[in-house]
Amino acid sequence: MAEVIKTTDEFQTKVLEATTPVLVDFFATWCGPCRMVAPVIDEIATEKAGQLAVYKVDIDQSPDLAFKYQVSSVPTLIVFENGQIKNERLGAQPKQNILSML
Repeated sequence: MAEVIKTTDEFQTKVLEATTPVLVDFFATWCGPCRMVAPVIDEIATEKAGQLAVYKVDIDQSPDLAFKYQVSSVPTLIVFENGQIKNERLGAQPKQNILSML
């Protein structure tokens, strides 16, 4: 299951300083498409454990992170590698599309 990151410091440590690729799901609790894609994100987190880290960022609880990464709609999925954005997709995506981002 994907862990929710709550602070900028936590994001820095877990995402930007990670030694493996990281998938970050920027979401909101009120967002229907976010709720639809959440089980897929959790499934990928379980299947790719050890190869990939998966985290979630609630844009309402962490507006600074949403602003920094220019998240204007949710869900926004961003893959980070070596602290840099490798890939990004907006909107709910089927599992195969998310896997192709990696």
